[in-house]
Amino acid sequence: MNRTGKLMVLSSVTVALVVSGSVSAGAVEAGTVASASAHGAPDTARGRLVSVVRLRTLSAREVAAELRGDEDGAWDAGAVRYGVDTYRVVYRTVDPKGRPTTASGLLAFPRNGERRLRTVSFTHGTELFKGDVASVSTEVWSQAPALTYASAGFAVVLPDYLGLGLGPGRQQWMDVPSETTTALDLLRAAHSYAPVVVGRELGRDVLITGFSQGASAALGLARALEEGADPRFQVRALAPVSGAYAFRDVALPALLDGRADPKDGVIYTALALVSFNRLHHVYDSPGEVFRTPYSRTIEGLLDGTHTGQEVVARTPDTVDELLTAHGRALLAHPTGGLAAALRVTDGVCTGWTPRIPVRLYYAEGDEQAVNGSSEHCQASFRARGVEVPLVDLGTPDYGGSRHLGSQRAATAAVVRWFASLR
Repeated sequence: MNRTGKLMVLSSVTVALVVSGSVSAGAVEAGTVASASAHGAPDTARGRLVSVVRLRTLSAREVAAELRGDEDGAWDAGAVRYGVDTYRVVYRTVDPKGRPTTASGLLAFPRNGERRLRTVSFTHGTELFKGDVASVSTEVWSQAPALTYASAGFAVVLPDYLGLGLGPGRQQWMDVPSETTTALDLLRAAHSYAPVVVGRELGRDVLITGFSQGASAALGLARALEEGADPRFQVRALAPVSGAYAFRDVALPALLDGRADPKDGVIYTALALVSFNRLHHVYDSPGEVFRTPYSRTIEGLLDGTHTGQEVVARTPDTVDELLTAHGRALLAHPTGGLAAALRVTDGVCTGWTPRIPVRLYYAEGDEQAVNGSSEHCQASFRARGVEVPLVDLGTPDYGGSRHLGSQRAATAAVVRWFASLR
């Protein structure tokens, strides 16, 4: 989970308009908007741009200063070589049922004069508020991965996922198939329009990384591309960070037995039940799994319009305070819709044999993504004859969290690994 206590710096009017869908991406912020349709006709092709807004131009010195100036601890600026241009895009994709929709994301390009660039896809960790993603937020936490990889010379694509940023509706948390399609469709958008929008070309190689929730999304994207989802792209390397790859066997037991942080466990449990219910019918009414008064408020609280700070304040401190006896029993022994959802979520490391370099990054004693998840993923690959190293990041701290600290530490390690691959 990302920084739940941070408030997004957007006016309440802007947020309301974005959430309601009553404004276009270009209306949120002054900037140059390029329409995807030259003649104004609707275009439902996946990966087609709806709009693009230029956000920021930073010199290399400004990038380094921003990375080092985070109030919760400096990010490593050792890989900074170039200035960076960032753009917010809205593009066409599909929802979990295959119906046309739109999503937003961030594109970042190095100011290095090279026309042809290698691409990094970064998929972010859990966000509760629509405005806390990189295409909208200006906080260092949201921006640091884009700035780090772009300033090192890579083109960078950061999807917001469905329902976050400027995307309509509610997010489909930990739905790896839809996270995969939004990431792939943003790659398509960047590949097709970078020559037109910024005069750059993206090469075939894609380096894929992601943090926490985004670690599973990164695995999903890499697998899709290895299986031929789009022949324009070839995965060069994969570096998931601090993921929850085994909900049934590791993550849920850790929430119930106290190995995971209790408050984080409450929020993840609520997200899992509410979000999975949208696609897999986990319960008929919230009161089946959530205790009063949370049964009356929890679904609305997780609609993307409430900040992490609000969610923290309006949820209990322990899972037992949140869940009914039935809800707790369901987590301990998943059946029905929850079991179906977990089969999808827990399939990210099983059933495929990567043919690319893969490194799994983790922090010792992670209070949110307990280490057993990475070990479980490694064992799944080993069973198929693939040795995937676990990279121990030590005990990094970011605002008192090893989990968040692992993103900062891994970003420094992964950019150097990616840069070494030719």
